[in-house]
Amino acid sequence: MIFGSYTFPNGSITKNRLVKAAMEENLAADNRSPSTELIDLYQRWSKGGVGLIITGNVMIDHRHMTGPGGLVLENHHQLDVFTRWAKAAQHEGTQVWMQINHPGRQTPASISTGSIAPSAIPVNMGKLSKMFAPPRAMTEADIHEVIERFARTAKLAEQAGFNGVEIHAAHGYLLSQFLSPLTNQRHDRWGGTLENRARLLIEVIRAVRQRVSKTFAVAVKINSADFQRGGFQPEDALSVAKMLENEAVDLLELSGGSYEAPAMQGDNRDERTLAREAYFLTFAKDIARATQLPVMTTGGIYRYATAETVIKAGIDLVGMGTALALNPELPNTWQSQSDHVLTLKPLTWKNKSLAALGRMALIRQMLKAHAGTHKIKKPMPYWFALIRDQWHNARNTRRLNQWRQERQQR
Repeated sequence: MIFGSYTFPNGSITKNRLVKAAMEENLAADNRSPSTELIDLYQRWSKGGVGLIITGNVMIDHRHMTGPGGLVLENHHQLDVFTRWAKAAQHEGTQVWMQINHPGRQTPASISTGSIAPSAIPVNMGKLSKMFAPPRAMTEADIHEVIERFARTAKLAEQAGFNGVEIHAAHGYLLSQFLSPLTNQRHDRWGGTLENRARLLIEVIRAVRQRVSKTFAVAVKINSADFQRGGFQPEDALSVAKMLENEAVDLLELSGGSYEAPAMQGDNRDERTLAREAYFLTFAKDIARATQLPVMTTGGIYRYATAETVIKAGIDLVGMGTALALNPELPNTWQSQSDHVLTLKPLTWKNKSLAALGRMALIRQMLKAHAGTHKIKKPMPYWFALIRDQWHNARNTRRLNQWRQERQQR
């Protein structure tokens, strides 16, 4: 089942149901375009057998980024490098969609030029809150600029040869912040009711659709829930999914959580049982039954049996992140060895936010190793990965600030 082809509403076809879900690789070149390492990594995933690759975050605005090693696509200056990236990812007939994003208030303080959000509500991560810049509430002009930037980046992605884009409206980033009543406390047409809170997402989708061709895929990623009291709930996700049925959306990806409640990381204490995998499947099944949209779920899928279970449950596509960070050739491996499985060791740190940072740091270090020429014998300890990640972030921050200064001097 997972190795059967799938046809999207726009008519494009993926050779199987396995998707490399978005991960933040932090492997940008100094000019915020894809580095040679990143291009090689995506070609490796294509050769590994996935049917669709969704890239890590590509930012629509260099002033607002999720991390100092991230990519930016806001003009034609490095379009040739993005074109090489797309071709590398399509090497084995794989489709590649660019995930486009704006972090909103989840902008690290170390690289912030002025954080913005629906409302002036800072990230609350206890002692780690100082890592993020306090935001100001967006003006009407800010909102329209964001819509325009999403549309512009989507058009540039098509010009670079990508097969589609995924609009990131999950994980507590800007569009997700507008959807959640915890972070959107506006009293204008962009806040209040769910219809108003979803207005920005709808307007972004419509603006993107107006700029790209009909055969270019437009996907949306939303939370199934925020996993915070008083936040975005499963019933809200279902209502938003129903709204998207009328917006020419080719795929709805369901995930969950934010930096404050990192549910997308799963429960790190024990990943040895199927019950710990596909942890958004229940939400995905409910939405798949209630909507005509193609649905994909991502989160904690490591085993062939789990991937098959997801498809049998009525979900159209299976998204995998960490599993493909551990083994970029996993789909090809499953063709001959369906019982093959690699998982990360349990992470037992009591601070969930710090544990999420440690887990993401280890994944990024594995991706960096896969992008090079040497093989990973075994994952490094979480604490060491976090230290190395902080060192890389400091280096990338210096390079990002230098690049920004050079832009201003042009």
